[in-house]
Amino acid sequence: MPEPTYIVGIDLGTTNSVVAYTDAKPEKGRPPDIRLFRAPQLVGPGAIEERDTLPSFVLLPTPHEVAEGDLALPWDEKPGLAVGVFARDRGAELPQRLVSSAKSWLCHAGVDRNAAILPWGAEGGARKLSPVEASTAVLAHVTAAWDRFMAADNPDLALKHQDVILTVPASFDAVARDLTVKAATAAGLSVTLLEEPQAAFYAWIAHSGDEWRKNVSVGDLVLVFDVGGGTSDFSLISVGEEEGNMTLSRVAVGDHLLVGGDNMDLALAYDLAKTLAQKGKKLDGWQMRALWLSCRGAKEKLLAENGPEAAVVTILGRGSGLIGGTVKTDLEKGRITGVITDGFFPPCEKDAEPSAPPRSGMREMGLSYAADPGVTRHLARFLRRSGAERPLPTAVLFNGGVMKAAALRGRVREVLDSWRDGDGEPVRELSGADYDLSVARGAAVYGLAKRGGAVRIKGGLNKAYYIGVEAALPAVPGMPAPRSAVCVAPFGMEEGTSAKLSGRTFGLVVGEPVRFEFLASTSRHDDEMGVTIEDFESELTPVTTLETELSGDAGSVIPVTLEVDATEVGTLELWCVAEDGRRFRLSFDVREKEDAP
Repeated sequence: MPEPTYIVGIDLGTTNSVVAYTDAKPEKGRPPDIRLFRAPQLVGPGAIEERDTLPSFVLLPTPHEVAEGDLALPWDEKPGLAVGVFARDRGAELPQRLVSSAKSWLCHAGVDRNAAILPWGAEGGARKLSPVEASTAVLAHVTAAWDRFMAADNPDLALKHQDVILTVPASFDAVARDLTVKAATAAGLSVTLLEEPQAAFYAWIAHSGDEWRKNVSVGDLVLVFDVGGGTSDFSLISVGEEEGNMTLSRVAVGDHLLVGGDNMDLALAYDLAKTLAQKGKKLDGWQMRALWLSCRGAKEKLLAENGPEAAVVTILGRGSGLIGGTVKTDLEKGRITGVITDGFFPPCEKDAEPSAPPRSGMREMGLSYAADPGVTRHLARFLRRSGAERPLPTAVLFNGGVMKAAALRGRVREVLDSWRDGDGEPVRELSGADYDLSVARGAAVYGLAKRGGAVRIKGGLNKAYYIGVEAALPAVPGMPAPRSAVCVAPFGMEEGTSAKLSGRTFGLVVGEPVRFEFLASTSRHDDEMGVTIEDFESELTPVTTLETELSGDAGSVIPVTLEVDATEVGTLELWCVAEDGRRFRLSFDVREKEDAP
């Protein structure tokens, strides 16, 4: 295999994907030259254009809805689907054919993420993709486009031969990370994973050049506040010093929080629908979904740099009984800040908790959106549980398309300052962020850092991981055997390292169906490998349950020790090692039952 010519950062976003690249062997003494790969894509029937971003939407139309020839790409005359601008825009008119938010579905433990379930709610018989397949479709488009335009004259420049860094939310657990790697592999790529907030910080360092060390000081605690299309992601980066050199360490990450631009688009849609209803134009459920998607596109235009003051939102008619023709209305920039600022970034106390309103006993299946849309209340809880000695940040770096709005950044700073109770300097905003493109750019910079060409943020596992263990006690009628949780991978365990839980033996049941329960915590930062938690249900979050049958004599219990590998690509592998040398891998992907010889 040829040596990589480029380091390629791919931001596989919920709403938009971005690709950036830089030379794998840059000239010494020169700042890294980070370039964007402008992704060619369909922007209309049969029309191809290059854009800085590739909307992460997959359209699965029938030939009656979009002619087959209208989907043709320079590298595929009959792709059968569309990815990008045309998929997003035509999908607003065909919501039952549009796959969106695939990345959010990758971390939804309540569904089979390898099953063809998207578009969610599409009628029977419609073509569907799994969340993994939808993510693969976006990455496959990137791969094919790169190979066509970057490697046409030199096969060694094909994307599969480059050093590819793929970003994921900091809150993605081990299963979601494994599935992301699976999607990349299906697209023909070998990747390393990087947390998106860290990528944004790397981009800020590269943008600041040698000045970055003057903009932060030893003792600073930097909050990376990332609100994207589908998620809100928080990370804390501590600035320290070792042997006279400034160091950076990611010391805390938040829980996976499904509240972001999608929620805000829906809020705008409801607000517009209310205005239309007052004018006698009532929308049905199909039109509301189309309005939701239209508000997403309009919001992005309005929040763009030098964006207009208003954008037209169009909803197709649904017959004379409701609306005879197409409905058009204006979405003003002022409405965006009004609906979003107070609804999603409300002032609150530093001890605030996200609200948990009573829920209906029966609900539709779908994404597990946060019950409380107040991002600032989730932030308050995150900072209290961060484990940092001084949990209030001294500086904040904003990221994500939502945070383009100056009014939203100002509100977050106001809330953070109010939590100081007048003690200390106001929180500083680290300027120079590129809200849409920084994650991809930062991923390319991280690739240089791995090679020793840039400062590196110390990170490691974003959670502490545990396995459920059943107690060896006499059976009691009507009572299940007590269980405890044993830490198998501590928070911050570095990628590319392994650990053994020595001095402790467990009994592994083989030869019959068994269940393994995996759990995690983002707040128990001090637990070492082997720490046991007796009452864990209130402290730990379930990650997955693996149901499998390991090879061996039926009903046998063999003594094993535990080993864990935090892989270079950012995933986790847990092994049970028997005295006779047999090794059993407990896969975190619940849908792929596996035991290794």
